[in-house]
Amino acid sequence: MLAGAAQAASLAWPFPFGLAPGAPVWWLQLLSLGLLAWQLEGCRAGHQWRRAACLGWLFALTWLAGTFWWLFISMHTYGGLPAVLAALAVAALAGALALYYAAACAAFVALAPASVAWSATVFASTWLLAELARGVWFTGFPWGAGGYAQVDALAIFANTVGVYGVGWIAAWLACLGASWQREPLVRRRWSLVWIVIPAALLIGLARHGWSRPAGQLGVTLLQGDIPQEEKFEPGTGIATALQWYGEQLQEAHTALVVAPETAIPLLPQQLPAGYWAGLRQRFAQPGPSGPQAALIGIPLGNASEGYTNSAVGLAPGQATPYRYDKHHLVPFGEFIPPMFRWFTNLMNIPLGDFNRGALGQPPFDVDGQRLAPNICYEDLFGEELGARFADAATAPTIFVNLSNIGWFGNTVAIDQHLEISRMRALEFERPMIRA
Repeated sequence: MLAGAAQAASLAWPFPFGLAPGAPVWWLQLLSLGLLAWQLEGCRAGHQWRRAACLGWLFALTWLAGTFWWLFISMHTYGGLPAVLAALAVAALAGALALYYAAACAAFVALAPASVAWSATVFASTWLLAELARGVWFTGFPWGAGGYAQVDALAIFANTVGVYGVGWIAAWLACLGASWQREPLVRRRWSLVWIVIPAALLIGLARHGWSRPAGQLGVTLLQGDIPQEEKFEPGTGIATALQWYGEQLQEAHTALVVAPETAIPLLPQQLPAGYWAGLRQRFAQPGPSGPQAALIGIPLGNASEGYTNSAVGLAPGQATPYRYDKHHLVPFGEFIPPMFRWFTNLMNIPLGDFNRGALGQPPFDVDGQRLAPNICYEDLFGEELGARFADAATAPTIFVNLSNIGWFGNTVAIDQHLEISRMRALEFERPMIRA
């Protein structure tokens, strides 16, 4: 459990001492995972796969609960769920996801051969399967995957193998280091071959440039600093948002201005008379320094057709505004899983059942750049962002993330989300701008 807590801390250092708060700690991620691998090595002699499963579950339970504990804030502080139920909900989610890693550890003990190098390969591969299962099944929630702690180290390989491949390399090195001490010296030397040759190949690939420069773009990113508990309240947060974002959008002078997720917290038809038409008119004509565009987070839809969590793009020469509808919705916040409506009824969250946008939506063309919006934690799913590269002619040159992290207070969620966006930028070799 101490090792699991260290794994959580490695993703974004949570303490105001020792290291930079919020920074990823790559060596702590390797050390903590290596400690688990060392414990599992002790289970292999007696084929104690049940004990290995318990160790893996405890490690993952502590790691995951320590990673996304801030869900408690959104459910209790802003959702009104009693503190005990909110804490149990976080623990239940972490415990359920930890089952993947329990299975991975049991499989490792049951399948791993005697050779240290092959043993490390089996450990890394079973661990990878657990990470993939967590990231895909039941809509997926891969927040805090081990590879994100390596954004300043092993992520040099991200453009070749992605975050899951980076996690595989980290798990392989952790297990290799944990079991190396029991190898005879001769075999240790041979083990070095297993490190040097693959590392040389990966470094060669990583140094290869898969992309090329695509010009420059002046950008203004807006952040309204409106308290989350006021954001959807008439007379306070809503009035402040409409006034402040309206002024900032009108006064922007860069080629692109981006406002966050639900920056405009009302449907267009609910806005004051002339407000939305005024914004469209503002960006219908070029500004003093040339054409300007805006990308604004706003909910869209109506009661008969349903609602979407969307981003609207305004630019000169449009017949209709650009529209992006969020594809990967948040369970309980934006859609209600079957048999869980009773749970969402306990909370007072002003979202609900949204319609799901298409997977590969077209980009927003601005000043020669193709912008690919994603909303909230959609940048966590690199395989879904990758679908936008199917057609080279419309492939993104810039990713744009619109989020409302105010749901989680002033916590490490902000820093963790930054590392996620940094990893996507490294994987795709594209800038990721965030409002």
